[in-house]
Amino acid sequence: MTTVSQPALAIDGDAAAALMDSLTDLVAKAGAAILRVNRGAMAIDGKADGSPVTEADLAADRIIGDGLARLIPAVPALSEERLHLAKPPYGGSFFLIDPLDGTKEFVAGRNEYTVNLALVTNGVPVLGIVGAPALGLLWRGLVGRGAERVTVTGDACPGATEPIHTRPVPAPGEPWTVAVSRSHGDPRTEAFIASRPGAVRQMLGSAVKFGRVAEGGADIYPRLAPTCEWDVAAGHAVVVAAGGKVTDTAGNALRFGGVNEGFIVPEFIAWGGAAV
Repeated sequence: MTTVSQPALAIDGDAAAALMDSLTDLVAKAGAAILRVNRGAMAIDGKADGSPVTEADLAADRIIGDGLARLIPAVPALSEERLHLAKPPYGGSFFLIDPLDGTKEFVAGRNEYTVNLALVTNGVPVLGIVGAPALGLLWRGLVGRGAERVTVTGDACPGATEPIHTRPVPAPGEPWTVAVSRSHGDPRTEAFIASRPGAVRQMLGSAVKFGRVAEGGADIYPRLAPTCEWDVAAGHAVVVAAGGKVTDTAGNALRFGGVNEGFIVPEFIAWGGAAV
């Protein structure tokens, strides 16, 4: 008997827009679950790559995974915490989840950690939600339809909502405000920043950096060292929806869905000004 494979489901813009509030609700609930975890008493395990995983990561992942399975079961979901279930490459639409981006920040007692949820279609992030539960904030965007900053109180979401937009590239001679990783410095990124004399470094953790670029609080966020797709996709969509762009150092678009082994993103730059 011959099995005929079905084409991958692709979510269009209208369908993605209709999902936005439900997906936002999942991110808010996952964030509320993280806030309920006692950081002083929680168990911390190590992954094969040496990065930490906590009960907060797993609780947030369970909420989002179960919610997506109820909401739209036909669309695959790839989570950092369930990577062993991944079946790359992904075509059509799929969800990319980082249930707790910035676990090191979380373990250290800092507030700059996020819950990242992206919808990727044909290799391109089209919808992104970046929740920062300890900051009471959430950034969300749908490419081609704009981006918003949302106030979150507990798991009551959305609260107060305001449109956001990236800011223009600094004029010649004006300093750049650069969002810089608090925990993941590297020589290539430092050299890139140094090429912009007078650059002001804004030290931040996790995907909060994408949020700051999207709302016009920073001009650029470079990461010229390898990271993973689930760290980037949601923020990518938010920045592009807010008027910016995300490329590699040659100006090429990024592709998502397991194009690179291990779902690695070799490098990226999030630009506030799209006409760079």
